[in-house]
Formats: sequence, C-alpha cells, structure tokens
Amino acid sequence: MKNKVRLNVCGTDYYIASEDDESYIRAIGDDVDARMNEMMAGNDRISTTMAAVLCALSYADECKKANAASDSLRSQIKAYIEESERSRLEADEAKREIERLRRELQGVRLHLAELDDR
Repeated sequence: MKNKVRLNVCGTDYYIASEDDESYIRAIGDDVDARMNEMMAGNDRISTTMAAVLCALSYADECKKANAASDSLRSQIKAYIEESERSRLEADEAKREIERLRRELQGVRLHLAELDDR
C-alpha cells in the first residue's frame, strides 16, 4: 500500500508517494531539509537549486562510497567462507587420517600380541 506523505523542504511542499513507512520518508525529508538549510545558511550566494544540487552530489557520493564498502565486505565475506570451507575439508581429511592411523595402530597391536603369544 502506497503512503502519500507531504514534506516541506526549504519552504516548498512536496508530496511523496512511497511504499516505505511514513516516518522513514519524513526522516529523509527532514535530513534533506536540514542539509540544504545548513548549506544556504553558510553562504548567502547559494540558492535553493544550488543547495539541492550540492545536497544531491553529497548523497550520491555517500551512496557510491557505501556501495564500494558493501562490495568490499561481500568480497571479504566470500573469501572467509571459502577459507572456512577449505579448513573444514582439511579438518575432515585429518579426521579420516586419524581414524586410519588408529585402525593401523590397532592392527599393529594385534599383530604384536599374536607374536607375544607364540
């Protein structure tokens, strides 16, 4: 179900239709409004349009950096999973070798016991 939310950003009302929660949309609108007002308060020559473009550039930069960071984390997780799988296979192989050596040792002990009985 789409929510229709009225936002006021820098004195202008915008109606946003979204399936996201209304409080989420309001939080985003409040963040954009605060950033734009902060930019305009810091420099009298920045218009609302300029502040909107600078805000959009800032968000785009953050998005690209967040995507790069998540790609890096995915790569690290994939490497950890592959390493974990290799370690599991090595542990399974070591367990099989331990069991083989136990059987071999048991066979040697039986053979030695037979030799002692003669």
